[in-house]
Amino acid sequence: MSRLDAITFPRFAAFTTGMTLSLVMLGIYTAATGSGLACSAQWPLCDGGVLPQTIPSFVEWFHRLVAMVTGWFILGTALWSWRRPDRRTRIAATLAVLLLPLQISIGAVTVTLNGLLPAGYSAPTQGAHLVVALGIFSLLVWTTLSARTERRPELPRVRTALGVALVAVVASVFVSRVFTPVPYSPAAQALFYGAALVAVAALLAATRWLADTAVAHLRYATGTALALLFSGMLLGRDLVFYTPTVRVVNAALFVLAVVAVVAATLLARRARSDGRTGSVVS
Repeated sequence: MSRLDAITFPRFAAFTTGMTLSLVMLGIYTAATGSGLACSAQWPLCDGGVLPQTIPSFVEWFHRLVAMVTGWFILGTALWSWRRPDRRTRIAATLAVLLLPLQISIGAVTVTLNGLLPAGYSAPTQGAHLVVALGIFSLLVWTTLSARTERRPELPRVRTALGVALVAVVASVFVSRVFTPVPYSPAAQALFYGAALVAVAALLAATRWLADTAVAHLRYATGTALALLFSGMLLGRDLVFYTPTVRVVNAALFVLAVVAVVAATLLARRARSDGRTGSVVS
């Protein structure tokens, strides 16, 4: 088998999803360091020219380069998906592409502080930028999951996914704004969202696989955990002034997310002892 033959659609989609996760982390770091402000009203230029002249502008340009490459991979995933028989795969991949122009537009707005759009670098635009990014990432995860057609025992995979989600949520808390011993530096923010996105992917996998088991009702638990995790991630983007009360609310969201994941894991283990295994049919 040649290297080209080894490139299958599920692998291509998974690679694109991984690139998108890296792009979100890089975007968070770029925003947290204020590197996008190197462009200000000059967007799409920086430092009065095309080539970066300072470290902040280099970070911004590198983010744009990774975004451009990732965007082409997302487009390639969508085009390839239309050669697939599964309708869910095509819909998810196509929706991810349709969100790209919106994400690019919001990204342009976020780096125009004191420029053509004075309120560009504000909490609402940062929040919208993150929400659309999460949407694209989630759709790509769903595309990857829907593309896999093998038949395997289901509950063991669900339990593995829930275990990964639990570890990732706990890890994200330690680098979040909730855990005060760790400074919420730009690097910590990138790590927080990276770990949180891993948890999102794992929870989406568990939700997807549970649909084909005899314990599909556990999707309520995984769906609740996803909603709580999304809310906690949004509070980490300074959508509101981070008062002590907001910190308590943010901590409560993460605690409840952990509780939901643990509850789903325990119920999945109990289902195994009851002999309900189930299998996947994608």
